[in-house]
Amino acid sequence: MDQKGYRRGSFQSATSDEDMLEIAGASGDFSMADDDPPLDREMGGFSSHNGGGMNGTSTMMDFLEEPLPGVGTYEDFNTIDWVREKSRDRDRHREITNRSKESTWALLHSVSDAFSGWLLMLLIGLLAGSLAGLIDISAHWMTDLKEGVCLAGFWFNHEHCCWKSNTTFTDRDKCPEWKSWSQLILGHGEGAFAYILNYLMYVTWALMFSLLAVLLVKGFAPYACGSGIPEIKTILSGFIIRGYLGKWTLVIKTITLVLAVSSGLSLGKEGPLVHVACCCGNILCHLFTKYRKNEAKRREVLSAAAAAGVSVAFGAPIGGVLFSLEEVSYYFPLKTLWRSFFAALVAAFTLRSINPFGNSRLVLFYVEFHMPWHLLELVPFILLGIFGGLWGAFFIRSNIAWCRRRKTTRLGKYPVLEVFVVTAITAILAFPNEYTRMSTSELISELFNDCGILDSSKLCEYVNDFNSTKGDDLPDRAAGPGVYTAMWQLALALIMKVFITIFTFGMKVPSGLFIPSMAVGAIAGRLLGVAVEQLAFYHHDWAIFSGWCSQGADCITPGLYAMVGAAACLGGVTRMTVSLVVIMFELTGGLEYIVPLMAAAMTSKWVADAVGREGIYDAHIRLNGYPFLEAKEEFSHKTRAMDVMRPRKSDPPLTVITQDTMTVEDVETIVTSTTYSGYPVVVSRASQRLVGFVLRRDLIISIENARKKQDGIVSTSVICFTDYCPPLPPSSPSVLKLRSILDLSPFTVTDETPMEIVVDIFRKLGLRQCLVTHNGKLLGIITKKDVLKHIAQMANQDPDSILFN
Repeated sequence: MDQKGYRRGSFQSATSDEDMLEIAGASGDFSMADDDPPLDREMGGFSSHNGGGMNGTSTMMDFLEEPLPGVGTYEDFNTIDWVREKSRDRDRHREITNRSKESTWALLHSVSDAFSGWLLMLLIGLLAGSLAGLIDISAHWMTDLKEGVCLAGFWFNHEHCCWKSNTTFTDRDKCPEWKSWSQLILGHGEGAFAYILNYLMYVTWALMFSLLAVLLVKGFAPYACGSGIPEIKTILSGFIIRGYLGKWTLVIKTITLVLAVSSGLSLGKEGPLVHVACCCGNILCHLFTKYRKNEAKRREVLSAAAAAGVSVAFGAPIGGVLFSLEEVSYYFPLKTLWRSFFAALVAAFTLRSINPFGNSRLVLFYVEFHMPWHLLELVPFILLGIFGGLWGAFFIRSNIAWCRRRKTTRLGKYPVLEVFVVTAITAILAFPNEYTRMSTSELISELFNDCGILDSSKLCEYVNDFNSTKGDDLPDRAAGPGVYTAMWQLALALIMKVFITIFTFGMKVPSGLFIPSMAVGAIAGRLLGVAVEQLAFYHHDWAIFSGWCSQGADCITPGLYAMVGAAACLGGVTRMTVSLVVIMFELTGGLEYIVPLMAAAMTSKWVADAVGREGIYDAHIRLNGYPFLEAKEEFSHKTRAMDVMRPRKSDPPLTVITQDTMTVEDVETIVTSTTYSGYPVVVSRASQRLVGFVLRRDLIISIENARKKQDGIVSTSVICFTDYCPPLPPSSPSVLKLRSILDLSPFTVTDETPMEIVVDIFRKLGLRQCLVTHNGKLLGIITKKDVLKHIAQMANQDPDSILFN
């Protein structure tokens, strides 16, 4: 409940440009609060202030006509009160329903209120799909810009540039309209000097893109770095990070995401697209009063926006809904499920209309396999699952160790230098190897590809000793020299991707983890697939192959192994299961491969969980100290509420406010001398019988407003939280009535309540605090932060790692 931001005379956070906060490794400035102003400025608990002694003059102001700005809102880096927000929404809905029976205008208002949620989903889907299309087109063009330029129009990427060319199919990438930098500058593209020039231009463009990205993030929107998913999970659980989903963050994240992906760093755009879609949702919420004024309702919208983000990232609308449900959402009612589905549908339709890749597909690596898999192939699929789980656990531990070092050493003070060095190393190592030089999405597309007759890739250079084929189905063949060259190049690419991704994820640029994880798994899967294919070709008479893989048959599909490996590694890192399988199924468009995907995803999760329980997003939430109460973990310790509540035996007594005996000066003294976010109200200090709970912010705003607008309110005025104030002498100043800002139904437990029940209550009701009583008397208070500290302590972790309220 600690809240440091109080400054007497103002209810805004007392922060300056020097107050910085480490968010996902970003140096976030409190002054970014302008991005997302306090939302409930026109709403909140209505305060009426009555003054006057028994015989004195009485001044009455009706604030129902003029609601107090700021009452019922939350400070930055605070947790919302889910119970209060849901209660307020029910009251609002009940009032609209009752009024709808009175007039036609009120009925129309009721209908528009009910329809506003669907209209908001439509707008989110349209905006998220449009931005995703813009990002895809721009990133594709700028990635190719590192290698050359199109003479027919500099705005064309390599593939689009060669569409109108008259070159043969095998030479489709060597059209005369596309010139490499050496051809443009030197007039020829052959020789050592041309290679060195192309090398230098590739590294130069990569450094320019990444430096521009990190400088924009640092200068305009510190919250635009990272993937954003750990912070979105925390925000959806009820935490407030003002500016994280604001307009500046949206603009800068969209621009810098294109730059970061184009620079060739080992990162993806899929995670940041979820952040972009949630920014769209948050900004569009301001158009609708119902969502602008209620933090709980807004989080329902953000859950749907997260689904739309994954929908456009992978072209998987159903997978997006399941991802939101399984991975990021804290509160996901059935109504949100339907609206998430609609938002994901509109977003996918919008992206399909834009057609960013020119192939009528929503992603670059869409594939279709036609050959069935055999039961015995489950063995290599499970081996890929084991590899994915081990790599996921290794990556999480290594990346968290590196990010912790970044936070605790001087390394974190030089984000631009870090990005420069990592980009330089990545570009220098990537260029010589064609599989690391190409964009990661193109690499995954190449690895997923099932070799056909016309494929000219090295991965498809098999020895063709057959006379005829049936359509595109080619028999298993002996690997040619191109395949062997591709194998060792892919092995080197695997080693590079495994280690460089550890240092890339968490830098001060937008960086997703889906694509690098899938690339690692796809490389490992393709290597294993080719190995099994060659084993079946040369040893088709072995017992394990003789029953189903005869000579000349097309038995093994290496691209399928790549797809299963990609799913296994992504599952090992994120611990996704159901949503992961559905996303991969939507990518391939075939129901036949669900069982291999399920086997690999489940195996990778089991193996990774055996090494470490946390996925990458949960690990980053814990590293940054966000107050996130994980719903998937069970609390099994035999402690009681009295063991966790404050004050402890050695602490000073609990700070309380009495219902009708304290003056304005007394309350202001309590507020200025403590840093708590709220105070219990009791009948008297002697009885300690609980009346209710009042928030610090509401107290400050109400007292300030009463001093300005109500005559006779001075420091010696008595504050009364009851309907009927006790009689006062005629000469006493006006009484300040604040019953309307008092929560008369705070959640309470007894001191003997087991902590496992208390933890469940906090998880399922989304409480900020819970009061502890004994025989009806107030004993203490338990906040969400206390619960998190207690869980950390029970797990032998540092309880002070929970940084925020």
